[in-house]
Amino acid sequence: MKNNILITSAGRRVSLVRFFQNELKLIFPGAKVFSTDSNPDYAAACVISDGCFQVPKVSSSNYIDDLLAVALTNQIGLIIPTIDTELLVLAQNTDLFAHHGISILVSDFELVNTFHFKRLSHDFFEKQGIDTAKEFDKNNYTLPVYIKPIDGSRSVDNFIVHHHDDFTEKHFSNERLMFLEYLDHAKHTELTIDMYYSRDGHLKCAVPRERIEVREGEVNKAITKNPEFIASIWKKMEHIVGFRGCITMQVFVQNDNQTIYAIEINPRFGGGFPLSYIAGANYPKWIIEEYFAGKEIPVFHDWQKNMLMLRYDHEVIVPNFIH
Repeated sequence: MKNNILITSAGRRVSLVRFFQNELKLIFPGAKVFSTDSNPDYAAACVISDGCFQVPKVSSSNYIDDLLAVALTNQIGLIIPTIDTELLVLAQNTDLFAHHGISILVSDFELVNTFHFKRLSHDFFEKQGIDTAKEFDKNNYTLPVYIKPIDGSRSVDNFIVHHHDDFTEKHFSNERLMFLEYLDHAKHTELTIDMYYSRDGHLKCAVPRERIEVREGEVNKAITKNPEFIASIWKKMEHIVGFRGCITMQVFVQNDNQTIYAIEINPRFGGGFPLSYIAGANYPKWIIEEYFAGKEIPVFHDWQKNMLMLRYDHEVIVPNFIH
């Protein structure tokens, strides 16, 4: 049996690696959690994994061949990607890995591609009956506007423009940049919802986390909440064919009337998932049970509400390291 797990582009995902190590050893004591990175010697999560391997960047033509070789050599049964740039490539190669008895925890290519592009994401939300921030024509907009790329991540090239003098020529000439309705944090609450989808696309758990503070696009302070609107989101997102594993959905909620505006979906583990896990939403255990033991995962609502997470930097020390 291939019961080892490989977490790719592990980077700083120390908590995620440890969660999978803890849960995997409870079910399969001899199994291991390995990791890959383009520079594993300097990746904290690789250092604390049960073994790490260097692979080229996902843009390399050798990426899939090298990743498959690592998986075959180390009896990997499940691969878990962690960054957006990997998702499209891995979604295109699930059949190749499945031929060798290796599952990849990734949603269908069509869905991954949809959420790579913001306008396609808006179309998806519209089909589900969920509002989004209005997109303006660049010749007809209302200030303030929120500017973001159609295909970006980690808040790169995101701008808030309050005054005409704040615009640059790049904002108008760069066709990748969208002008969107600005959802003011003074009037809206920003939440991320960690959603667990079974292999057949059924929603099993949804944990809303209010984003109190964000650093470099990743939540730094957050608290689990159980708002009334989550029942509406659940009904609209209860069965999405092609979704698998952890799906991270970001929303803004209007404080006065509770109108929900969907911002984006990242079909992978988000950086703030440790809060959901510690609150009781044991996605790593469910993934192991589904993919290695063939168990059906029941709907789960009994996670701890009003749990606060305050993140801080911590060290992984490597003794006798030769640079």
